[in-house]
Amino acid sequence: MKGRRIILGVCGGIAAYKSADVTSKLVQAGVEVTVVMTESGTRFVTPLTFESLSRRAVFVDMWRTDREFNPTHVALADWAELVLVCPATANIIGKLACGIADDLLSTVLLSVDVPVVLAPAMNTRMWNNPVVQQNVVRLRELGRHVVEPGEGWLACGTTGKGRLADVADILEAVRKILK
Repeated sequence: MKGRRIILGVCGGIAAYKSADVTSKLVQAGVEVTVVMTESGTRFVTPLTFESLSRRAVFVDMWRTDREFNPTHVALADWAELVLVCPATANIIGKLACGIADDLLSTVLLSVDVPVVLAPAMNTRMWNNPVVQQNVVRLRELGRHVVEPGEGWLACGTTGKGRLADVADILEAVRKILK
């Protein structure tokens, strides 16, 4: 994967801390990783963590005015060869399935014409919610790739399906798509 360009979208869920490991492993494999975080994502892991691991700027806000004009969502979409959203919350899955673009990450996701990989992570009841499942089906029909969440202990104190897939499985899905 050396030299490939990936946007890593980080959403607000406890599994966001695992996306730091994903970033580190991608960078070690020679991938250029640009991280785009939701505002909620920054409450779990700071942008500085991802800047340190990726050695690149982290993007959170579409509305920064301290640089020359360059629509961030378009520039990022043009740069990327793949977008990996890890963790993909029910919120971002719903936004993408419905074409909602109300923050930088959702706007980037609607702007790209490259493969999109979603690694969902959420409470079991949320994952099993019929609306979430319909959104996942719709996204797959639209050509988006979904790495199934794992089963086991969840941060909410329950056990079930919804935990982020193993990092190795997520990276393998990305490798297969970028071949």
